[in-house]
Amino acid sequence: MQDFRTKTFLTVCKTLNYTRAAKELHITQPAVSQHIAHLEHAYGAPLFIYENRKLKLTQAGRMLESAFLTMAHDEAILHDRIRALTSHASIDLKIGMTLTAGEYVVAPALAEALVKNPDFRVSVHSGDTERLLSLLKEGIIDCAFIEGIFDATPYAKDRFSEEELICICAPDAKIAHAYLDLEDLLHEQLFIREAGSGTRAVFEHALTERNVALSAFDNQRVIESLNIIKIFVAKGLGISFVYRSAVKDELANGTLARVPLKRFHVHHDISFVHLRESAFEQEFKRFFAILEK
Repeated sequence: MQDFRTKTFLTVCKTLNYTRAAKELHITQPAVSQHIAHLEHAYGAPLFIYENRKLKLTQAGRMLESAFLTMAHDEAILHDRIRALTSHASIDLKIGMTLTAGEYVVAPALAEALVKNPDFRVSVHSGDTERLLSLLKEGIIDCAFIEGIFDATPYAKDRFSEEELICICAPDAKIAHAYLDLEDLLHEQLFIREAGSGTRAVFEHALTERNVALSAFDNQRVIESLNIIKIFVAKGLGISFVYRSAVKDELANGTLARVPLKRFHVHHDISFVHLRESAFEQEFKRFFAILEK
C-alpha cells in the first residue's frame, strides 16, 4: 500500500506548492515539509529546489516521481484484479484516446480486436493530450492513444500508426488541388481545434519549424469539433489542417479536396503509452499486439 509520505510527495509534484499540497491532503504545511525531508534523507538527495521563487523537481525528484506514479498505478490495477478475482467479475482495461486519434484511427482497429478477443473488455475515456496524461498519472486510466506532442520520459511508448497532416478546402474552391506555398494561405479563413488538442499542437509545431506563427493567419476560428470543421470547410467557409485518415472518405467521395503544399510534408505518430516499468507490462504488450494484427 502507498505510504502517506509517498502521497504527500506526489501531491507536491502535482501542485508544486507546499501550501496547496497541504490543503489538498488536509494536513499542515510543516507536516508536508517533514514528509519531503524524510524522503530526501531516505534517498540521500534533494527532491525539490526553488528557482526564481518557484518550486521545481530536481533530477532525482523526477526519477522518484516516475517510480512512485508507476507503483501507485500498479496498486490501483492490483485492487481491481483482486476484486474481480474474489467476485468473479470481468476485468476492464481503462483506455484513453485523444478525440481524432480515437475516432478515426484507433476505434476501428479496437472494435475489430474486441470482436476477435472477447476476453478483453475495455472502457474508453476521451480528452486532449494533457488531460489523458493526467488521468494516466492519477491511475484513472491504464493506457492511452495520444496524438499530441508530450514529454515521453515517464512513459513506455510504442508507435501505433503514422499520420499525415494535410490542408483541406471545399472541392470547388480556387485553391483546390493547387500547388501552393504555405504563405499563399495566410489570407484564408482558418478553422483550428482548441488549445490542448493534439492535432493543433502538431500543426503549431509544424508552423514553428517553418518560421511561421499561427498569428500570421489573418482570420482564425476555433472549432472544438472536427466534424463541424469538415462541414464548414466543405461549404467553402475556409480551410483547415487535419490528419488525412480523418478525411479519407470525404476526399474519396469529393466532398472535400486537398490543397497540396510545397515543402509541407508533416507526419506524426499516434502513440500507445502507459507508465514505464509497470508490473502489468506484459498485459499492455498483449493488448497492443492484438491491436496491431
